[in-house]
Amino acid sequence: MSEFWLISAPGDKENLQALERLNTVTSKSNLSYNTKFAIPDFKVGTLDSLVSLSDELGKLDTFAESLIKRMAQSVVEVMEDAKGKVQENLLANGVDLTSFVTHFEWDMAKYPAKQPLPSVVDTLAKQLAQIETDLKGRTAAYSTLKATLDSLNQKAKANLFTRTLSDIVNKDDFVLDSEYLVTLLVIVPTQNYIQWQKTYESLSDMVVPRSTKLIFEDKEGGLFTVTLFRKVIDDFKARAKENKFTVREFYYDEKEITREREEMTRLLSAKKQQYGPLLRWLKVNFSEAFIAWVHIKALRVFVESVLRYGLPVNFQAVLLQPQKKSSIKRLREVLNSVFKHLDEVAAASMLDVAMDIPGLQLNNQDYFPYVYFRIDLSLLD
Repeated sequence: MSEFWLISAPGDKENLQALERLNTVTSKSNLSYNTKFAIPDFKVGTLDSLVSLSDELGKLDTFAESLIKRMAQSVVEVMEDAKGKVQENLLANGVDLTSFVTHFEWDMAKYPAKQPLPSVVDTLAKQLAQIETDLKGRTAAYSTLKATLDSLNQKAKANLFTRTLSDIVNKDDFVLDSEYLVTLLVIVPTQNYIQWQKTYESLSDMVVPRSTKLIFEDKEGGLFTVTLFRKVIDDFKARAKENKFTVREFYYDEKEITREREEMTRLLSAKKQQYGPLLRWLKVNFSEAFIAWVHIKALRVFVESVLRYGLPVNFQAVLLQPQKKSSIKRLREVLNSVFKHLDEVAAASMLDVAMDIPGLQLNNQDYFPYVYFRIDLSLLD
C-alpha cells in the first residue's frame, strides 16, 4: 500500500518494550512493515510557542499536501502523450516516493536543527509559498497555450458544418477573382453522394457542368465544390436545401488561410519549446515540495510528542506501512491495545461520554492514545 502511519511513543523502558511487542505482532501477522523514523533534537522553546506551532504546522501540512497534488496533476497534464511514464517523474531526491519516506533523513543543511523551531517552520513555509507562486506563473502560460491549441484541434475535429476548413481547402479548389463565376462548398450526406452527382447540375440554371469535386469527407458526409454563376447563388442554395444538400458559407481568403496555418504552426512550436523546461521545473520542484512535506510531518510528530509526553524530550518515532487495506482495522486495534496505557484517563473519559449519549458508538479510529500522522501517497496516483 502507498500509505504510511507515522507514530510516536515515549522513549522510556515500558514504551520501548511496547514498541517491541508491536513489531512482533505486526510482523507475525503481516499487518505492517515498521521502521524507526529519526527526528533530530530541536530547541523546544516554551510550551505556548509549541501550541502555536502545532496549529501552524497543521495548516502548513494541509497546504503542502495540496501543493504536491497540484504539481503531480500538472505533470500529468504536461505529459498528456506519455501518461504511462508520469510516476517516473514524480521522485524525491532521485528515488521513488516510498523509498524516500522509508529511508527519511533530516536535511540539516536546508533546515538546521540548531535553529529555533519557528525559524525552521518559517523556512519551510517560505519555500513552499515560492514554489506555489512559480507554479501558478509557469503553468498558467502553458495552460493558456494548450487551451488555444485544444480549441483549434477541436474545430478541426468538428463536423463539416462547423469545423475549420483552413487545413483541407486549397486555392486550386476555387474559381477566384471572377466577375461572373463563384465556387461554393456543399455538404452532402454519405447516402446522397449518387443523388448529388446526378442532380447538382440541374438544381439551378447556370451551374458549370462537371464542376463538382469531393475535397474532404468524414463519417457522416462529404464536402463537395461546385461552380456556378453568381446571380443564381440564392436559387441554388434554396434548391439544394430542398434536396438535403447544405451550402457551407465560406469565402476563400488566401491571407486568412495562411494566417491560420501559420498560427497553428507557431502554437505547436511554442508548446514544444515550453514542454521540456516546464517538465524539468515540475520534476525538480515536486521533489523539493515533497521533501518539505515529509519534513513537516516529522516536525508535527516532534511538536505533538513534546506536548503530549512532556519534557525532557524523550520519545521514539516509528513509521508503519500497512501491508493490506483489509488489515488496516486490525492494525489499528493492535496499536490501540499496545499503547492504551498512554492515556487511560482520556480513554475512560471518552467511554463516559459514550455512556451519557444514547446511541453513540465509539470507533477505534476516532481516538489514538499515541501521536499519529498519516502520509498518503495514493493521492499522487
